[in-house]
Amino acid sequence: MSNELQNIKNRFGIIGNFPALNRALEKAIQVAPTDISVLVIGESGVGKEFIPKIIHAESKRKHQPYIVVNCGAIPEGTIDSELFGHEKGAFTGATATRKGYFEVADGGTIFLDEVGELPLQTQVRLLRVLESGEFMKVGSSQVQKTNVRIVAATNVNMMKAIHDGRFREDLFYRLNTVQIDMPPLRERKGDIHLLFRKFAIDFAEKYRMPELELDPSAVHYIENYTFPGNVRQLRNLVEQMTVVERNRNITVEKLAEYIPMETHLPMVVNNPNTPKQNDFASEREIMYKILFDMRSDINDLKSLTSELIKNRGAADLSHQEKNLINRIYTPESQQTVNSNSLLYFENNNPVQTPTIISNSEDHYEDVEDIEVEENQPESLSLQNNEKDLIIKALEKHKGRRNKAADELGISQRTLYRKIKQYNLEE
Repeated sequence: MSNELQNIKNRFGIIGNFPALNRALEKAIQVAPTDISVLVIGESGVGKEFIPKIIHAESKRKHQPYIVVNCGAIPEGTIDSELFGHEKGAFTGATATRKGYFEVADGGTIFLDEVGELPLQTQVRLLRVLESGEFMKVGSSQVQKTNVRIVAATNVNMMKAIHDGRFREDLFYRLNTVQIDMPPLRERKGDIHLLFRKFAIDFAEKYRMPELELDPSAVHYIENYTFPGNVRQLRNLVEQMTVVERNRNITVEKLAEYIPMETHLPMVVNNPNTPKQNDFASEREIMYKILFDMRSDINDLKSLTSELIKNRGAADLSHQEKNLINRIYTPESQQTVNSNSLLYFENNNPVQTPTIISNSEDHYEDVEDIEVEENQPESLSLQNNEKDLIIKALEKHKGRRNKAADELGISQRTLYRKIKQYNLEE
């Protein structure tokens, strides 16, 4: 290990000798003297925030401002104002002109944490800053210049976000001039005990209590735990045990009470090489999926009953079979309509179905002369139905996206993303 790398670790309190960790730190040191854009990739809790600090501290901008922006924590309606500033009167509540982060950090470095959560409209503005160093305040037509080094980080699968229309591909490649990958803690088994000892010393000093120690079996146990929350989870574990446990020698039995090996909580791990399944933007979308699946099952059942009528004929159907078929095809409120009626509506258009209709005396019509139509498969695509709902909401509210988002029960950010995904800008 080079002296420069060891000095960086000592300076920033970084513990560990895992090769992938060392490689990430070495890349940060190498790119620091330049103004090149850097994208840090890694799961939540792995310590991505150290990379921009190192880059800024080792750059020629180290005496200029360093600003951290958590893109996922700023509401969509105010993030443009936070980043680029606004003019007085630009929107309700803008009682004075305000400088944004890109103006304040001129000459310095901005760290955009969780950059994958930026709304598409803000992504367009950010792309312009990266390409030309120009931006405009909200409510202003005057172009301003800024000289800012951008380092971004995300735990999102960016390739999937681009495929889903949630992130601009051109912006991704502008940010990702150099990519630095931070390894998860479960791959750094040799570093886990070192980190435990470091945190134990820190919290013993902070709370003025004796230092925690692990017996050999506990060391083996903790090194083989997956730590879905990574270094952050380990740090919180040590802090909790420092305060709660009276016996400072931690056994494997005691450790298992805090992190039981058999019952890991389900957690989404955003591995760039592992595409997520069932990626829904909201609970409402999950409900849509369930309803569409139910409709698919009902259509399959209708197809089976149609075949039953064609193959066996009405004369061979039992009373129970006729009653079941009648209930499948006819709403309960229309159980006494005749066979020539339009029984239900699909997409606001009446649809004629093969039917067996009962009257109040439980007499059934002769269905031998009823022509059984082949059921046409309905459009069961979640995307098609979702697109139709969005179009109807926008038409209802005359293109006012905030009203349409409220109608659909989703955030404006999600609506903007869906509009882009389905090419509904116009």
